Amino acid sequence: MSENKHNMAKKREPLSDRRKFILNMARGVGLATMGGFIWSAYVDEVRASSLTLRPPGALKESDFLKTCIKCGLCVEACPYDTLLLAKPGDNKPIGTPYFVPREIPCYMCTDIPCVPVCPTGALNEASVTTNEVLDINAADMGVAVIDANSCIAFWGIQCDACYRACPLLGEAITIEYSKNERTGKHAYMKPVVQSDVCTGCGMCEKACVTEKASIFVLPREVAQGRAGNHYIKGWEKEDEKRLENATSETTTTELSKDSALDSLNDGLEGY
Repeated sequence: MSENKHNMAKKREPLSDRRKFILNMARGVGLATMGGFIWSAYVDEVRASSLTLRPPGALKESDFLKTCIKCGLCVEACPYDTLLLAKPGDNKPIGTPYFVPREIPCYMCTDIPCVPVCPTGALNEASVTTNEVLDINAADMGVAVIDANSCIAFWGIQCDACYRACPLLGEAITIEYSKNERTGKHAYMKPVVQSDVCTGCGMCEKACVTEKASIFVLPREVAQGRAGNHYIKGWEKEDEKRLENATSETTTTELSKDSALDSLNDGLEGY
């Protein structure tokens, strides 16, 4: 009996300072590791936001993330269940609305129900309004891009699925015909995206017949380059107007009197 009491007393002995320190350190490491995982996931999701497709009328991504309060009203308003709210693991800023065209594209509702319900203006009604009327054709959700290596139309196989699926038929996607030199008989029917018309709805991506879509929507800032303001399209009147504000100042560099051969010979001195 006395031996049992002795064992129980040993069990109740307070933790030594050394053991307390080790346990607390282990807990701290565990919490830090967990926090690191959570923070890492958050950072990855924020980085991935550059490839995220937003609803019609969305502000520029940086402004959208500051303005969206993650209320989900736009998601509820979508009649086609196109819009989703990002959750942990989606590699997108958590709680923000987005859509995946290959699964469910934007079906271009004429009344754009997802936009007017936004309480903060993260979905800007003015950007999808023409002559004071909502205009889904003014939406800019992204732009379609074609992978010519995997698109079977570029192989010479007749396919115009994306062209037919486009709600702006013959405008956002056009067909370019060219001779098939390989067969000498059939014509190529190559789809061409008119980026200035494309709204990024993704109906073409949804309709694409290849295993992985050969036409897909990307945010415009990711899909397109930028020529810069110093290039002018002289054949376009609107673009040519930019020359009116151009400065007449020129920068000149004094030319060397030495010939190119002299410069080369000077560089060889000492060898």
